[in-house]
Amino acid sequence: VQGNTSYFDDLATVKKENEELKIKNSELETQVRELEMIKADNKTLQEYMNLTQKYSEYPTVPATVITRDVSNFSSNLVIDVGTEDGVKENMTVIADKGLVGYVLSVTENTAKVQVIIDSASTVSCNLTTTSESIICKGTLDNDQILRATYIPTSAELIQGDTVVTSGLGGIYRRGILIGNVKEIVTTSNVTDRYAVIEPAVDFSKLETVLVITD
Repeated sequence: VQGNTSYFDDLATVKKENEELKIKNSELETQVRELEMIKADNKTLQEYMNLTQKYSEYPTVPATVITRDVSNFSSNLVIDVGTEDGVKENMTVIADKGLVGYVLSVTENTAKVQVIIDSASTVSCNLTTTSESIICKGTLDNDQILRATYIPTSAELIQGDTVVTSGLGGIYRRGILIGNVKEIVTTSNVTDRYAVIEPAVDFSKLETVLVITD
């Protein structure tokens, strides 16, 4: 009887210790999750700070991408700022690496952004080797590249050449980086040649942006 009593006392102690360990483990898991959230918030704040410093000459509003609207015919983003933050239609949206697109529509707290890789997007731009304007468009068959057309016959294209906004068209400021010439495609008619442009921004990993409010 004494042995049985000791056994059950020990069993009760083990159960109590087990419950205490479960509670401590749950508390530790909660602390780890909170730490990960703090780290993520700090990373986002650091990205905002870097962006703001890089584009300090522009009045901007920082934003986070909350939705990616991607289909066979369009590629747009939704960001977490709107009219309450001073955001309006046609405002330019940029990221750390370069041009993202412009505000297509806006609500009080969100804005839909048409990105430059969207097949409906058209951007007037310049190559660094020529002062003449060309047109960069998104393509239906590949949402990771742009196609540059209307290239002057006198322009000498160079692979790796930098492409920037020309400032024409009334939306984008002049000199914002778009990407680089990845490939030059020639045809039998020199007026039909085009260039494949690799965007500077990786849209598949885009999380933080700035809206130029001026």
